[in-house]
Amino acid sequence: MNRVQVILTLDMENLPSNFSEILKQEQEVVAKWKEQGILEHLFLREAKNGAVLIFKEVDEQQAKELMQTLHFYQLKKSVEYFNLIQQF
Repeated sequence: MNRVQVILTLDMENLPSNFSEILKQEQEVVAKWKEQGILEHLFLREAKNGAVLIFKEVDEQQAKELMQTLHFYQLKKSVEYFNLIQQF
């Protein structure tokens, strides 16, 4: 079972005034991904400047396409993708 870890860092110095509205929309999208079984985990970063997402059963290209649908993607400072192999 493959996993893709995505580390998203937001540009906290250039957040729009409607950030809280965007956050609510993003939470709805993430909940949908969890229901669909393609998002295994979502961790907020301790510094509150981004998140770590663990996708399952998607490849890196699919993870990139999914991430690009998020409004937060447009507010990114950086985004990193890591292909993971689960060890049993």
